[in-house]
Amino acid sequence: MRKAGWVAVCAAVVFAAAGGGVTAALAGGTVHDPAPAAAPEHPSADSADAGFARDMAVHHQQAVEMSFVVRDRTDDEEVRRLAYDIANTQANQRGMMLGWLDLWGLPKVSAGPPMAWMDMGDMDDMPGMEHGSGHGGGQEADHDGALMPGMATKAELARLAKADGERAEVLFLKLMTEHHKGGVHMAQGCVDQCRPGVERDLAEGMVTAQESELRLMADLLKARGA
Repeated sequence: MRKAGWVAVCAAVVFAAAGGGVTAALAGGTVHDPAPAAAPEHPSADSADAGFARDMAVHHQQAVEMSFVVRDRTDDEEVRRLAYDIANTQANQRGMMLGWLDLWGLPKVSAGPPMAWMDMGDMDDMPGMEHGSGHGGGQEADHDGALMPGMATKAELARLAKADGERAEVLFLKLMTEHHKGGVHMAQGCVDQCRPGVERDLAEGMVTAQESELRLMADLLKARGA
């Protein structure tokens, strides 16, 4: 009786362990070990995803710098609040984009020219490229710091650093307006070309947020008669 009892217990254990397989077999299925999840495919170095992350990180960095400059050149609370929002938002976004490049194992600096990931066409006809003499592309623009749509030249940044009060406010608002126009153009390029996912979602958010800030800056300039 004792031997028969152990046989029954062992049979029950074996049956329980094999229960899933028996059920699958009865249903006509085949039992397999779960397949390992495929590793995600990362963008290539010359993809729109990588190009946007690199170029917009540079673009954002200048916006952050201009915002810190005007913060120290005016006491106007509206302009200082806008500058703080731009600096805080774009510094965080810049960190995200550089983090993605690290995650993808890609360099943060491209050996090629800026904006190669987009069909740039005639840069003079692009938003944010018409207001400064250094915004026409080519070597002159590179030497004066205007590498991408809307970016301020070194001469414009120098004027901002020397301005005070309302003059600084107006110059900042005009420069940042062009900067945002260029940023919206670049972000829309990513919306159109980047892979679905967090980066394209971020680009869509940039378009919406910067278009809203463009309207605010237009109101602030109008209030200052500019």
